Amino acid sequence: MKQSSFGSKLKAHYKRFWWLHLIIFIAVTLILVLCLIYAAYPHIAQDNMNKSTLTVTALALSNPTPKSFHLFQNSTIGNPSSYHPQLDAFNASLSLHGGNPYGIVTLPHVHATKEAYTVVDQDVAITDLEAFTAYSAAVLGSDQVKLDVKGRTALHEMRFPTTHVDYHKTTTMAGLDKLSGFNVTSFSIKLTPDADGTNMVGNVSIPNPSVMTISMGNLTFNNLLPGTPPTPLGISHIDNLVLAPGPNVVPMRSTVNQSLVLQAIGSTYKDGMLPVIITGNSSMYNGEHLPYFEKPLQALVQNVTLDVGTALHALGLGSKELAQLVGDIGSDIGSIIGSILKI
Repeated sequence: MKQSSFGSKLKAHYKRFWWLHLIIFIAVTLILVLCLIYAAYPHIAQDNMNKSTLTVTALALSNPTPKSFHLFQNSTIGNPSSYHPQLDAFNASLSLHGGNPYGIVTLPHVHATKEAYTVVDQDVAITDLEAFTAYSAAVLGSDQVKLDVKGRTALHEMRFPTTHVDYHKTTTMAGLDKLSGFNVTSFSIKLTPDADGTNMVGNVSIPNPSVMTISMGNLTFNNLLPGTPPTPLGISHIDNLVLAPGPNVVPMRSTVNQSLVLQAIGSTYKDGMLPVIITGNSSMYNGEHLPYFEKPLQALVQNVTLDVGTALHALGLGSKELAQLVGDIGSDIGSIIGSILKI
């Protein structure tokens, strides 16, 4: 009797038990699909989220108080993936890179296309003053500052089940670079002080290379003559300073010791060019101190040179009037300065 071949037996087996193999195929397919949906899909979604980018294109900090500020921020989300999911609105923490969060913002719902745009426009409570002070110090004192944005949100893609992903992004922005380029562009001396003591007025230039607009309130600065230690010369004020991107030219008023200025010109700086050290002192908004601006400003030092000779020429003073300004220092100083400046 001729035996059946293996192929014939296999064919007969499938013919008889086709329904069993169909069940097995469906079950395996279902298991693979379920694994893709419930295991691989969340991983793919998180991986694509990790590859996305965040770029802050404009940022405005306004209405500052000791415990809060208003934030307006435009951002671009870059998505290199071929998938364009929907992300629900979610709360995200803000912090200097590697530091503690200083506030929470609500990021809006977004359709993550190749380039998506988001806008944040809300009041932000300062949850950690020390952390926000560190962030402000980095903004004022560095040429670049890194901001961490962290949160968790729901992601929707086609008919896949909703999954949740971590949103952890670090974006890099240009900082104010220690207010590099700060300069007194013009000034004049007032022989008769104003009621508040102002006896010098002028304009200062403050470059802002960043995309940030920062309302810093009313600022005061210490003015000092170089020396060991430096000699206090007076106080300068910049009222309602709003630093916008690009060049900023703003008015400044000062109360200075004019006798010290003339003495320095007469004894040391005989070309009429007076070097002055300027350091931050205070920042106030609506009558309240802003410690997160004051502390970084106090750490900054600017060196400017004032053309006192030209300012004195503009007053049309003679040696007698100069001597009267100098007062107790000595009447002959007026003649000395007049000779130096050819007044």
